[in-house]
Amino acid sequence: MRNFKMTLAYDGTAYSGWQVQSEQQTVQGVLESAVEAVTGTPVRVLASGRTDAGVHALGQVVAFSIDTELSCEVLRRAIQGNLPADVSVREVVSAPDRFHPIRDAQSKRYRYVLSDAEVHDVFLRAYCWQYPRPLEAEIMQRAANALIGKHDFASFQSSGAPRESTVRTIYELQVIRPEKASRGPLWIEVEADGFLYNMVRAIVGTLTEIGRGAEEEAWCAQVLADRDRSRAGPTAPPQGLFLLSVDYGTMFCSTGGASR
Repeated sequence: MRNFKMTLAYDGTAYSGWQVQSEQQTVQGVLESAVEAVTGTPVRVLASGRTDAGVHALGQVVAFSIDTELSCEVLRRAIQGNLPADVSVREVVSAPDRFHPIRDAQSKRYRYVLSDAEVHDVFLRAYCWQYPRPLEAEIMQRAANALIGKHDFASFQSSGAPRESTVRTIYELQVIRPEKASRGPLWIEVEADGFLYNMVRAIVGTLTEIGRGAEEEAWCAQVLADRDRSRAGPTAPPQGLFLLSVDYGTMFCSTGGASR
């Protein structure tokens, strides 16, 4: 048996999330079917994390073990040939026997895309939160700075996936207007050593309350200190969220991961 690390991109619009579910189309389901079509045997793949329904990925990392003599590039092309057009295999590389895509991850980076443009682009509605009010990016960034570092993020965790600890470390949190316009595209990028359930979407929902003027800058720090989900803003919708990359440090020569 050989172990592999695969990097995937996918449009999550048509999927009920990552994890296999009965009678539902999921990314894990179509990927396992594609690998089985190549190898002739059922295969279970393990991802760096489970994305929700409608969430997208540019750099999801998956591990699996199969008995094959195919080279990594031939295997990549063969699996891609059995996948739908909204899932792309970016890379397949050999992985150590001990590789675990969750435990070995040093950090993950997400981008959340909003648009507060006065006229919404109908063709982008599946890939951003089309926000109905103007947002002040600079004020949002100043508020977001309170979340950088090691904190208890209980206020930003939705129920349904309890963890032993709600302490995480955010290495970087940026509010970016890529086109430098007063309104239009707005990115919120977060890199951390791990994420709680709906943590990024809860952070985004909280920052938008500040960005539209409903709350003061200092409110973000107070929400963090309260450690109570009911004190934070709403959970932003899924279609604006993208898993950008997963960093495994020096384990792989080329990881496609974000450095910190």
